[in-house]
Amino acid sequence: MSASFPPKVWLLAALLSFACATTDARTRSVAAGASIQAAIDQAAAGDIIEIARGHYRENLRVTKALTLLGLGRPTIDGGLVGNTIDVSAERVVIDGLNVRDSGDSLREQNAGIYLKPGAHRAVVRNCTLSYNLFGLWIEKADFVTIENNNITGKRDYRSSQRGNGIQLYNAQHARILGNHISFVRDAIYVDVSHDAVFQHNRLHHSRYGSHYMNSYRNLWEGNDSWMNRGGLALMEVRDQVVRNNRAWANSDHGIMLRTIQDAVVENNIVAGNVQGLFIYDAEYNTLRNNLVVDNLIGVRLWAGSKNNKVEGNDFIANRDQVRYVGARDEPWGDKQGNFWSNYLGWDRDGDGRGDVPYEANDLVDRLSWRYPTVQLLLASPAIQTLRLVGRQFPLLRAPSVVDARPRMRATHDDWRDWLGKTYPGSR
Repeated sequence: MSASFPPKVWLLAALLSFACATTDARTRSVAAGASIQAAIDQAAAGDIIEIARGHYRENLRVTKALTLLGLGRPTIDGGLVGNTIDVSAERVVIDGLNVRDSGDSLREQNAGIYLKPGAHRAVVRNCTLSYNLFGLWIEKADFVTIENNNITGKRDYRSSQRGNGIQLYNAQHARILGNHISFVRDAIYVDVSHDAVFQHNRLHHSRYGSHYMNSYRNLWEGNDSWMNRGGLALMEVRDQVVRNNRAWANSDHGIMLRTIQDAVVENNIVAGNVQGLFIYDAEYNTLRNNLVVDNLIGVRLWAGSKNNKVEGNDFIANRDQVRYVGARDEPWGDKQGNFWSNYLGWDRDGDGRGDVPYEANDLVDRLSWRYPTVQLLLASPAIQTLRLVGRQFPLLRAPSVVDARPRMRATHDDWRDWLGKTYPGSR
């Protein structure tokens, strides 16, 4: 399974675009103070409209395949009404514009740039989108590329009244690359949108850095999510690849895996969050080679999450390594083992694997979660005796995540660099 696509798919799209381009395309210029919409109306499909630096108070409608190219970053101002730029044609390119001041109707989904159904193969790059309700709304438009844009929302609005930075709805094969998004509701919201690539985006000061719903076969790679409520939320999805990302200092979770199957989550750094990994109703996923460090809770695992392969991860300096709620032990690390910084076992044969199992939780842990005042007694002889009794008499032990032969050394040598990168006020 892979979330990337065969080169032939992208080559075919490029050839179709080239074949449809007209050979007599011309470049039209819009001087400061002139009407961009008038130039759009007069242009033929395939034309390039060069827009001089200036401030243009217009709500643009693009109904043919055109390139809108900003010279010196001109500003398109929607006047706080409707969509600032409305695109309904295929192969439209918007490059180098400041797009701002859309309306604020959540019902109408007002956006800085609205790619409407049929706006396939649109490209939006090198733009600044500011004070729009939604930065980009992309609906039933396939093979779009959204690249190297800076997107901020109506930051004086309450989070629930803002729109999302980039909204994908029923849009297939999108490429969302290198965008910087902040102060919106969700930085990237993905709904019923499959076979997409999200790479090297920076997402912060929003509700969720990314919020997936009902979307399959997507690649989430090399993205940074920090100072959000949640870094990455994957809900009701399948066949995701989530690798080489960094999620830190989020006030709730770094990565949420909820009602998810057949995903690969690998080589990520999850640091300084209240909860590092939140795993709920997750089955048949692979979590490997991740660094989970300095979270209040390293992993919260519950709601029948089982049959997952959890191998080669480093769990370091989390206040609670795992909070597991289940009726039976959950085995992790069957083949490679994981590293646990609070493991107290030994390695007599020197093979780098512990000789006694690591158990993430015991009876005292379960009592302290259920009755928080028990934590006042954690250092008392009675509590230590209770821990010992739980180990000696299996009938009294609580179900736990069990790593049969944990690794003795961490694989991430840079884990100390991530200590202290926490959400303000969370400690």
